[in-house]
Amino acid sequence: MGETMATWLAILLIILALIIGLVGGFFLARKYMMDYLKKNPPINEEMLRMMMMQMGQKPSQKKINQMMTMMNKNMDQNMKSSKK
Repeated sequence: MGETMATWLAILLIILALIIGLVGGFFLARKYMMDYLKKNPPINEEMLRMMMMQMGQKPSQKKINQMMTMMNKNMDQNMKSSKK
């Protein structure tokens, strides 16, 4: 009786540790990716300039700065809403 109880307890603890590890790993990876994307945004000014030229627009520095500001503000807003 005592041996089967110890076996079930060991199995339960292993499963519990696995679940806790998966959940913890998910949140650590999520935080790492958020920080990485904040430091290295997927679109920079040069890419934005190329995209505007491909769409047939003449990119002025004012337009590019305006779009970068909007994108950064949107990314900050998304990060704040995802932290809730």
